[in-house]
Formats: sequence, structure tokens, C-alpha cells
Amino acid sequence: MVQGRFDVHSHLLPGVDDGCESIEESVACARMLVAAGYATTFCTPHVWPGDFDTTTTTIPAMVTRLADELARREIPLRLIPGGELNLRPGLETWPDERMVTYGMRGRHVLVDLWADQLPAEFDGWIRFLQARRLGTLAAGGLKVIFAHPERMKAVQTQPVLMDKFAEMGLLLQGNLKCLSDPVDSPTRRLGEKFLSEGRYFLLGSDLHRLDTLPGRMEGLKRAIELVGEKAVDRLTVENPRMLIESD
Repeated sequence: MVQGRFDVHSHLLPGVDDGCESIEESVACARMLVAAGYATTFCTPHVWPGDFDTTTTTIPAMVTRLADELARREIPLRLIPGGELNLRPGLETWPDERMVTYGMRGRHVLVDLWADQLPAEFDGWIRFLQARRLGTLAAGGLKVIFAHPERMKAVQTQPVLMDKFAEMGLLLQGNLKCLSDPVDSPTRRLGEKFLSEGRYFLLGSDLHRLDTLPGRMEGLKRAIELVGEKAVDRLTVENPRMLIESD
């Protein structure tokens, strides 16, 4: 069994999206993650319509290249492919190769949404994904993980939406950076509230660039201060294992 924390949301792959720009930046971030106690990172680049560089085939190949480089430099960070699917009109027409899931296992999909108000199509998008069957490992439809709800304006103005998400069967991923934001910011206030209420299934760094990673690791420390090591272990070790373990 792998020891150490899992980072379930990162833009570690170099030159793919708005994350790390170079292999050297990816390597530096990997070193910092290991120093902070991480043993595994899911590489979850943005998956946008019209951007065909992020598919179930290309992402694993990019992960393998970066993993080989980390091994060459003796950096003990295991990389697993994934993606961050953007919820938007037309999602229902996307082919299987665009339905990027954790470990490409066809079981858990990470999604994001940026909206001032919850779109009328939201329920339909989620139900579509929850009914979508991919490959042979999926016993049913996809389990949808909603990334950083505390960062979405709609949730900031209507925190009660979190109850709706729970009723719909969504699993929620909180961002570590929000826990180190200014104390009077809505992201910090809601991130701490949702964490304290046990709303999150996962905590992820949402790593993008090296210069912001220290703040994200400060968020990890703040999470431990707020709810304790055992609770944070559940969100960064125990629950992440479910993303890759067999049913």
C-alpha cells in the first residue's frame, strides 16, 4: 500500500494548460510535494471542448514522460493520469476519449464550473455523467466529483447550494489554497466552513505554478489545525485511494 498523501487535483504536467510551463517547473513542484508528505499526484489537466490535446490517450502518455523524468532524478512521487472536465453546453456530445476519469478507470470524473448563478442545464449535465458508462471497470455510471465549490460565485452567494449538491450525489473537492487565502475572503470563509462541516470528500492542491505552491501547502497545515490530522488523512489519503482501488 502506498504511504503518504495523495494530491487529487494538480496541473503538474508541463506545457499542457495554465499549469506548469516547463519540465523544470514540474520537477520543482514535485520536489516540494514530496517534502510536504505527498507520495502520489493525480495529473488533472483541463479538458475543454475544442482542445484535443487532453484525451484518455494523450494524458497517460504525458504522465509517463513526466514520471520517467522524476524517476531519473530520484524524486519519489507516483503520478496517475486524470483530468478536469469543464461543465458546459454540448457536454452530452463528447466522445468517450474526452471523458477523462481518475486513472482512466471510467469510475470517478472531476468536473469544474465557473458561474455567478447555477445554470439551468446543471442538473442535466450531472445526470448525464452519472448515467454515462465507460469501459469495463465501471459497475454503473460515473461518480462525479465537483472541484472547489467554494471558489464558484454561485456558491459564495448561495451556500445552500451545497445541500443541493449533496442531494444529487456529488462528491466535493476542496482546494487547499482557499484555506490560506486572506481570512476575510469568501473562499477562506467558505472553505473553512465546509471543511469543518465535513462537506468535502477530498482535499486537493489544484497546483498550477511553483510560486503558488507554498501557499497551498500552508492551506494543508491550516486544514490540520482546523479539523485535525485524522480528518485530513481521510481527505488526502483514505478517500483518494478509492479513486484507484477496485470495487
